[in-house]
Amino acid sequence: MKFDYSSAEQAPRRSAHRIVLITALCGVGVAALMSRETSANRHVPDSATAPMVLDADNAAQYDESIQSALADSIAVPQASEWITVSVKSGESLSNIFDSQGLPPDEWMALLKLGGDTLELKRLKAGEEIKIRKEGDQLQELSYALDELRTLNVRRVDDQFEAVTLTAEVEHRQARATGTITSSLFNDGNKAGLTDRMVMEMAEIFGYDVDFALDLRQGDRFAVVYEELYKNGKRMRFGDILAAEFVNQGKTYRAVRNVGADGRVAYYTPEGQSLRKAFIRTPLDVCRISSPFDLHRRHPILNTIRAHKGVDYAAASGTPIKAVGDAKVSFVGLKNGFGRVVVLQHGSQYETLYAHMSAFRSGLSVGQRVAQGQVIGYVGMSGLATAPHLHFEFHIGGNVVNPVTVAMPRANPISGSELAKFKLSSKAMVAALDQADARQQNAMATPALGGSAAPVTAAP
Repeated sequence: MKFDYSSAEQAPRRSAHRIVLITALCGVGVAALMSRETSANRHVPDSATAPMVLDADNAAQYDESIQSALADSIAVPQASEWITVSVKSGESLSNIFDSQGLPPDEWMALLKLGGDTLELKRLKAGEEIKIRKEGDQLQELSYALDELRTLNVRRVDDQFEAVTLTAEVEHRQARATGTITSSLFNDGNKAGLTDRMVMEMAEIFGYDVDFALDLRQGDRFAVVYEELYKNGKRMRFGDILAAEFVNQGKTYRAVRNVGADGRVAYYTPEGQSLRKAFIRTPLDVCRISSPFDLHRRHPILNTIRAHKGVDYAAASGTPIKAVGDAKVSFVGLKNGFGRVVVLQHGSQYETLYAHMSAFRSGLSVGQRVAQGQVIGYVGMSGLATAPHLHFEFHIGGNVVNPVTVAMPRANPISGSELAKFKLSSKAMVAALDQADARQQNAMATPALGGSAAPVTAAP
C-alpha cells in the first residue's frame, strides 16, 4: 500500500493567478475598445450589451495584449526530486537537515508531531532517509521504521502531517529436500536452508535424534517452510511449517501448531508431542569424545575409574544448555570436575554439567531454568586434557547412560484443539509426501548416477 503525496500544489495557484492576470489585461483592452466604440456610436442606447466586432486594428491590439500577458506571467517551478540520505555514524536528524540546507525549525516542527516521528531521534548508521524539499522548506520525508512499516511526512498548508504505512506481506510456501553426505549444516545449506533453519530442524527432532551421535550418511530430510514477500520481493524466510527426518531408516515427522494461548510447538501428524521432558544433548554442535563406560581407564590418573557420564568435545566458550526445566541445586567447584552446575528436574531426575570455563551471569542455587536455557560455557577446568563438557544423567539417585535412556515425552496436543490440528496437518503431510516423491525420483535419475545429492524443490 502506498499513498502518493507527490504534488505541485503551488502550480495550480500560479496558473490561476496567470489566468486572472490575463483576464484583467484583456478586460482593460476590451474596456478601452468598448470605450472607443461607444464614443463613436453614442446614438446607440444598448451598445454596452451589443455584440462587439473588432476591426483589424482593434484585433491586433487585442492579440498584443494577450501575448504580453502570457510573456509576463510567473514561471511555474518544477517539483523537486527525492534525495536519499544515508545516515553516518554519530549523525542525527539535525545534522542531516543542516547538510540539506533546511533550518532547525523544520526538524523541530517535525518532531513535535510525536508518535512514530520520534523514531527519527534514534537514527542508526546505515539507515536511509528520503527527503523532498523546495528551497529551505521540507515538503516530504520518508523513513523505514522496520521491514514492514514506513513513516511518511508531508507539508500541508505550512504544517506537517505524518502517517505510518504498513506493507502487505505475502506468505508463500516452499519446500527443500536433501540427503546427508557430509554434515547436517553443509547438506542443509546445499538444499537451500539457512543456518537458522537447520538449527530449528535439529531442535525439532533433537528429542529423538542425537545429531552428535546418530547421524549417518544417507539420512534424508524434507522441510516445508514459509517465505515472506513484500512488493513482489522476498524479504526473508519464515517459519518451518512441517519437517521430516529419516534417520537410519526410521522416519520422524513434525507439523507446526499455534495453540489457543499463542504458544508454538511441533507435533506428530497424529497430535503427539515431539517435545520430551529432556533433550538428548546440552550442546548444539559437538561430538562424543568419551562415552559412558563404567570400566574406563582415566586418561590422567591412569587407573580404572568409572566414567559415569558422556564427554562432549567442543570449543571453549560453547554455550551449555539445560536439558530440561529444572531448579539449580549446585553452582561451584567440585573436585576434579572443576566448575560444575547440578540441576534438579522434579523429584526423580538430576543432571550434572562439569569442566565449565564459566557460569552464566547471575546463575545461583534455587533459581529456575527452562529447557534450552544457557547455564554456562564449555571449558577445561578441573582434571581435563582439552575443552569438553562432562554430562551426567541421574534417575532416582542412580546414574544412567544419557545417550540410551528412554526420555519421557511432554503432553500431547489438547483434545479441544486436536480435531482442528489433524485437519490442517493433512495439507502439510501431503506437501511432505510430495517432497519425498521428488527426492526419490531425483535420486533414482540415471543422470545423477543414483547419488544422494541434495535436491531443492521449487516453491
